[in-house]
Amino acid sequence: MTDLLYDTAAVHEALDRMAATMATRSDNIYLLGILNGGAAVADALQQRLEASGHGVERGNLDISFYRDDLDTIGPNPEIGPSDIPFDISEKDIWLVDDVLYTGRTIRAALGDVFDYGRPAAIRLAVLLDRGGRELPISADLIGLKHEAPAGISVKLIHADADWHIEQRQVK
Repeated sequence: MTDLLYDTAAVHEALDRMAATMATRSDNIYLLGILNGGAAVADALQQRLEASGHGVERGNLDISFYRDDLDTIGPNPEIGPSDIPFDISEKDIWLVDDVLYTGRTIRAALGDVFDYGRPAAIRLAVLLDRGGRELPISADLIGLKHEAPAGISVKLIHADADWHIEQRQVK
């Protein structure tokens, strides 16, 4: 059974607030979206920021190689390259993800980022913080919050203009 947590209007309002907050920090914004959900959120933020006149540099991280459970996800996991088309050295970077849960994805993303250089700062922006951290990681910018217990999957669903967040019991 799937429960709707946030509808399209709530998700778009959260993205608007997130972009507005980012816009107050700098005229030139560097976004790195974590594939796949974080990349979609970064795309949505980029559209809003550029529409408000801000320059945005965009890249994506494929953190598969950096996961701490790589040896448990199958015999031949698909590992793709990250795409960072700008020099990250001495830049203030926004790392973007859709749902923040244990913190392990962010830990892996940080490993990937530092393979490309040494940014001045890395800020974390997440569309939804669902609680349940296993690592000491927190977001600098949170669009929505929902405390979900273990055993519940929380997912961003996005197709064209219909974006929503749902949860369901994990079998």
